[in-house]
Amino acid sequence: MTEATAGADEVQSFGSRLSETIERRGHLCVGIDPHTYLLEEWGLPVSAVGAHEFGLRVVEAAAGRVGVVKPQVAFYERFGAIGYKVLEDVVTAAREAGLLVIADVKRGDVDSTLEAYGEAWLTPGLPLEADAMTLNPYQGFDTLAHTLGLAKTHGKGLFILAATSNPESASVQTARRVRGSQEGRTVAGGIAARAAKWNREHETGDMGSVGVVLGATLDFEFLDIDLEDLARAPSAPVLAPGFGHQGAEFSRVREIFGPVAPSTIVTASRGLLRAGQDGLAEAIDRQVGVLEETYR
Repeated sequence: MTEATAGADEVQSFGSRLSETIERRGHLCVGIDPHTYLLEEWGLPVSAVGAHEFGLRVVEAAAGRVGVVKPQVAFYERFGAIGYKVLEDVVTAAREAGLLVIADVKRGDVDSTLEAYGEAWLTPGLPLEADAMTLNPYQGFDTLAHTLGLAKTHGKGLFILAATSNPESASVQTARRVRGSQEGRTVAGGIAARAAKWNREHETGDMGSVGVVLGATLDFEFLDIDLEDLARAPSAPVLAPGFGHQGAEFSRVREIFGPVAPSTIVTASRGLLRAGQDGLAEAIDRQVGVLEETYR
């Protein structure tokens, strides 16, 4: 069943669609990141026109090879209104090609403002409609309440930043809450636990629709992130940056993520995109092969 054929009161959950996609197409997610240097290497203008062509070519190479793409919205937003217009084309082309689209927007704000962000990216029929979006919960997990409800209503997904790969985030993510004289969980561990709890309270099936972003280069034990908790059904999908360009090895994904590896989406952007227009499809095939071997 697809969202289009589901009854008015029955929308297939994002978790269910993601589970089916992983089963069919594996764990690789291709980033759509038109960095300035990549546009130049691809022989494209550093403009909205170049980003448009770049995005469509990535979609073309990814379709039929992987199941998920992740456009980094900032690289389109920098070109203003025309940047958003061409991003709409890229997102639409990807969804029409049968790819799940995770909009990497990392939105986070007070609840009323975040509500509008959620509506922009998760409402069926709107120009920027994606299958899922990334959220920043550092103004409080409870600010996500409306967006969590909106995602469930429309069969969409959310990936909540819990522990990112960039070193600058460590001081915040490893901070621990103190209750009275007792030291509590790290901030990152608490966010991951809240996401897992939400899935158990609101989802059915094997995989939930609310996932977390966990950088593959991190020490999850040090961060107090309970991978076993994330893996309990319905498991919280993990969006995992940090492979390739940032140093994590694709062949170690099961070792790194352990019990939650079956629901981990392995993202690759610059390491693949450096292959250029002519070499991208082959680079994707090669990376898919590595992951297939890893998951055997």
